[in-house]
This record gives sequence, structure tokens and C-alpha cells, in this order.
Amino acid sequence: MRDLKIALLQFNQIWENKQANFAEIKKVLSDKKDFDLLLLPEMFHTGFSMNHQEMAEEMHNSEGIEFLKEISKTYKAAIYTSLIIKSKEGVYNRGVFIRENQLEIYDKRKCFGLGGEADAYQAGTKAMISTLLGWRLNLQICYDLRFPELIRNEIEHGGVPKYDALLYVANWPKKRIQHWIKLLQARAIENQCYVIACNRVGADNNNLEYNGKSLIIDANGDILSQESNDFMGELIQGTLSFNSLKKLRAELPFLEDR
Repeated sequence: MRDLKIALLQFNQIWENKQANFAEIKKVLSDKKDFDLLLLPEMFHTGFSMNHQEMAEEMHNSEGIEFLKEISKTYKAAIYTSLIIKSKEGVYNRGVFIRENQLEIYDKRKCFGLGGEADAYQAGTKAMISTLLGWRLNLQICYDLRFPELIRNEIEHGGVPKYDALLYVANWPKKRIQHWIKLLQARAIENQCYVIACNRVGADNNNLEYNGKSLIIDANGDILSQESNDFMGELIQGTLSFNSLKKLRAELPFLEDR
């Protein structure tokens, strides 16, 4: 299995302004092309808004999803992020994993009660593990990070772990950023997997400040890639090595002890 090239687009999301966020994403990506997988922050084109009455889109008529498909096609890469989606079952903070015209979904399972998300959105009920170039990628969103029982990795039939990397997209505020960093490292260590985590910068209309700390972390809990300036928008890039992951799992076969 070949290495996987990762890009995290950490930027200041303009509050409930979809077109401005589209423009900012295109601006940052304008001269960047060498990646297999791109992550954007949670609720990528609105910010972490509870205003689903105006901001929600339907899957079959979503300008956000059409934009992501366009970016995926242009850069010949997969994209993972989330956006506000309404359906007959309810309104969701929905993760979307897009490879050109192929799409898989993950509905955030742990809604953030402190921020009113549990009142505005319906919680998802199912895990989603997507595949890309042979890699198995477990989709997660922000507050899910605090609940390790959702993602316990284990050896499946055939002797291989359930997944190779956890993907987190978030709007995680500066005042709790040490929780973010430490929990991400813990998830990597306990599940013997890479963790790829994209957060935002700037401030939102709730007067919350964000300082990014988007990270790529290896299965030993070591940070491989992070931003150069934690208050600036930028593209953070790194590479996942499957041989390194396989070696660590062989030397420390903790996942077998269940």
C-alpha cells in the first residue's frame, strides 16, 4: 500500500457566508496540488452555526456538496468535511467524504450540548469507515473526540485492524485547545492509528476565538505536521507511511489484547 499525502486547510470561516468561504478555500488552494486527501473544518462554509433554518441544504440540492465535488475533481483528491444537511428524518451536522462524484456520509454522533447543538441537530447513529487507495479511514466530527468508546479499534477477521486513520474536522475553541491536542494524541496511541485533525482559526459570531492546531499525528502519538502560525489560515501537509504503521503494530501488538 502506498503512502497517503494529506492536506489540512485551516482557515478563518466567514460567519454564515457560503460564497466568501468558497472564495477563501479556492484562494488558499490556488497553487497547491500535491495531495490525495484534503480536510476542511467542520461546517466548512457556514461556521459552527445553529441557524439551520436558513443555512441547511438538502443532499440532492446542495451548493456546498457541488463545490466540494468541483474541488475534488480539480485536484484529483478526496475531501472530508461537514455541513448542515436537512432531510425528512431531521437536520444533521453531516460529514461528507467525496472522491469526485462518489460520496459517503457520516452524521455526527455526539452533539455538543454546551453549544446548543443537541437542540438544533439530530445525532447520528452509525459509524463510517471510508477507503482511499487501500487505506481505511474512520470519519469523525469535533465533539466525537471526547468519546473513545465510539472508535475502539480492533482486529477483524483476517488479522487486520478495523481502520488505519481517524479523520476529525472541527470548530474547537482556543480556550480548550489543550484538550484537543491531548485527546487527539490519546486516540492515536490507544487505537494504533494515524490521526488527521483539521480545526479553524479566527473568531465566530458567538465571540469564540479559534487558534487552529490542526495536526497530523502518528500511531505513537507523535505530531508529524502542524501549522507554522496558529492564528493564520494555511494549508498544512504531511504524509502517512503504511510501512511505519505496520511496523509499529507488529512491534507493539496491543490491538490483539482484547
